This record gives sequence, C-alpha cells and structure tokens, in this order.
Amino acid sequence: MKNIYLLKYSWIIAFLIVSSCITKDNAPPNVVIIFTDDQGYADVGTFGAEGFSTPNLDAMAANGMKFTDFYVASSVCSPSRAALLTGCYPQRVGIPGVLFPERQNTEWNPDQRNTKTGLHQDEITIAEMLKEKGYATGAFGKWHLGHHRQFLPLQQGFDEYFGLPYSNDMRPSKRKGKTPYPELPLMSGNKVHRYMEEDQSMLTTVYTEHAVDFIKRNKDQPFFVYLAHSMPHIPLYVSEKFKGYSEKGIYGDVIEEIDWSVGQINKVLTDLGLEENTLVVFATDNGPWLIFGDHGGSAYPLREGKMTSFEGGQRVPCLMKWPKTIPAGSICGEIASTMDLLPTIAEISGAPLPSHKIDGHSIVGLISGKKDARSPTEAFYYYRGWNLEAVRVGKWKLHLPHEYHRVIVSEEGNIHGRKGIKSKIELSLFDLSNDIGEKHNIAAGNADIVNALLAKIGEMKQELGTTEKEGAGKRDCGWQINPEQ
Repeated sequence: MKNIYLLKYSWIIAFLIVSSCITKDNAPPNVVIIFTDDQGYADVGTFGAEGFSTPNLDAMAANGMKFTDFYVASSVCSPSRAALLTGCYPQRVGIPGVLFPERQNTEWNPDQRNTKTGLHQDEITIAEMLKEKGYATGAFGKWHLGHHRQFLPLQQGFDEYFGLPYSNDMRPSKRKGKTPYPELPLMSGNKVHRYMEEDQSMLTTVYTEHAVDFIKRNKDQPFFVYLAHSMPHIPLYVSEKFKGYSEKGIYGDVIEEIDWSVGQINKVLTDLGLEENTLVVFATDNGPWLIFGDHGGSAYPLREGKMTSFEGGQRVPCLMKWPKTIPAGSICGEIASTMDLLPTIAEISGAPLPSHKIDGHSIVGLISGKKDARSPTEAFYYYRGWNLEAVRVGKWKLHLPHEYHRVIVSEEGNIHGRKGIKSKIELSLFDLSNDIGEKHNIAAGNADIVNALLAKIGEMKQELGTTEKEGAGKRDCGWQINPEQ
C-alpha cells in the first residue's frame, strides 16, 4: 500500500514540475529557434570570440543558460537541419548528406538522387507538432530540406516562409570547370519572390524583419519562429550598417550583424511583454568552414571543423533563455543536442510526441536547473554520411579508423588561405574531460572502455545502418512526385 501512495504522489510531483513551465492562464510558451550556418564554437563572446563582440548573445548567456557540450547530429547543412526539426538522427529520416538543386548540366548527376529528394512528409516536424496545439508557425531564412514544392516549409507545418531553399553559394557560377547551378531563388511561401543577384548583403536584415513582424502579428496566440540565417556560410555578405564594424574583417562584421538580429528578436519579445513566456534557443548548424581562412570561423579549442566528426565539426555554441524557468547565468556541461529540442518543446507545450521513433530526449530537467539533473543521452553518435565514425558516452569518445581532411594554414592569402590534407585517424579513445582537443589517444591502456564503446557502435549500425547495409530503424526520405513542382 505504501508503494502505491509513493507512486501516486511521484506522478503528482512530476506533473507539477512540468506545469510550472507554463505561465499564468495556462498559456503555452512561445518558442523561437535561431540557427546560424557554419558559425564556430568560439564565434560567440561568451565562448571566447576574438576580434568582434556579441553583446546580445552574451546577454542571453547572462540571463539564461550556456551549454558547453551541445551537439548537432551532422557536420553539414541538410542532415543537421533534418535532425533539429524531427528530433531524429538524419540517417533515420533518410537525409545523411547535403541536398543540391539540379544543375544546368544534368549529366553531372544522371540519377539526380540528391536533387530530387527532401524531408518525407510523413515525418513530424516541430512546426507540425505545435500546430496541433494551436501555434502559429513561421520559418525565415535557409531551409535546405528539399527545394521542390512538396518539401518546402508550408508543406512541413509552417504557416509562413520567407528565405532561400538551400545554401547561398548554390547559385550560378562562371568559375572554370564548375557546372553552374540554376538561379538562386528567394522564396515567399511556395513562390519565388525574386531571384538573387550577386549582392546578398540584406539577407540577415530581411530575415530578421520578417521574423519580428511575424511575432508582432501573432502576439495574442502561441507561436513558433524558426529563424535560420544563411550567414556566416560563404559567400559572406553584410549590410552597410555593419560593414567594417569589427576588427576581424567581414567575418566579424557578419557575426556582429547576426548578434544584432538576436537583439532585435529579444527586444520585440520584451516590448510586447512576451519575454517571460518565450523560450529562445540559439545554436549553429555545424562547425566552421576552416578551409576558407579569414572567411571562416574558429572552433578553438576543439579539433577540426565542418565536414568532420571531431568535436569542432559537431559541438556548437548553444544558449537558451526563458526567464523564471531557466536560471540566469547558468552553465550546463551535460551532453545535449538539437535532437532534444522537439521532445523538450513537446513537454513544455503539452503537445504529443510523434508516434514513430525519435532519437532526442526531453531536457526540461537540465534547462530548469533541477539539482543533480543529468543528460538523458546515454550515447551520442557521430555519423558522416552513412559512415558511423565515432561515439561519445559520458566523458569518453571513441573514433573508429576513418579518413578526413585536416585543414592547415598555407601562405596563399586570405579567403583561400588554407587547404585540406587527406589524413586518417586510427582507432582512438579520448577523455574529453581532460582532452577537449582530442590530441591524446589513450585506447591502448583502456581496452574495457574501448570494447564497451565498440559494442555501442555495433548496436547503432544495426539500427541506422552503414554504407554497406540498411539499418532496421531507417525510414525513407521523400522523393519528388510531380516533375513540375
């Protein structure tokens, strides 16, 4: 009988904890996710930025929570975004790599497998989940989960969309030996607003203005804003108001304009009296594109950057702010990832989780500063395409032998001032609590730990697959149905 009462009251306590995340009048919280492109771990002031300042992001850290061990599920664009919006490893939803628009020369890719696909419409995005709870949903900026109509944001749960359907460098090019892409479209809903000229200097400002306007128009109902900046992905562009603003050249200028954008979002929330009932999340889609030298960011003190499974490729700066729920000035060193956002938002909004399997876990305990809260992620896996290259459990990270491009500094100058050298890492174990830069392989003296992590990798290969074998838990991506769309 005693155990029955304990069970009963435990359930009541758990209900009260979740209910405390919802403000007066049972109004579900608004959610804003700001997602940048190729911004490095050290490209935020509170994470150690040099040569430029980010006062608005630093204010988010001072008034909210800084995550030191926050991950994206891929070190490149499309799969990273698929994971954020679905709560799944991108391999589970069939998007392991970058999606491309058709090139004008179709012989470049005869089967066009990566140009005719996108996020399957059976997948449940954060937007679709929240629409079931009466949320207004808006996406502004880079999409990159399929550019044909059936894959665009309005077909994936968003009420409004304004932005580029893929990366800002996927545009016509006259470079020798390069097959040109089609014209780069700036979309409004499902239609082309206009085709982009060479100058993209107003993108950050325009995305921000659309997001702010959406918040103003939907202030009387719960809303979800997904603001996915195209910058600082190359080619870099910045508006006149920030040109020449920083000590670090155009890259620093671009980051300072992104910081301004964050400030605009937080300002409108404060002005409308919505700040206390809005969860604001800031993160970036993967590590910096180091090969572009001064036009790329920094992952210091992490190893490597974009396109690798080292920490510099997938550990990203993350800040969350939600007054009265997230303790001000707090720091979380537990493992968390963008895949955790969907289940976390489901819990705080009261929305039901998707019926199919997801990989993320609610981190309400972490963000609310609950004493002794621990990461619900038992193991985090680092895939590159269909290659499972590493796993992290607690402080331990094991790399399987794999090839990668090591970026080194050359003497060729500015934007192309670095080059990648084909390299290979052997079976390597790192203790990230003492070796955040993954420099000292201690596999030889820790056979038991290596074997335990290898067993985890074996299980995940069965679940999500490899280049040789499809996993039991993999679902299909979407395929273009109507050639006219």
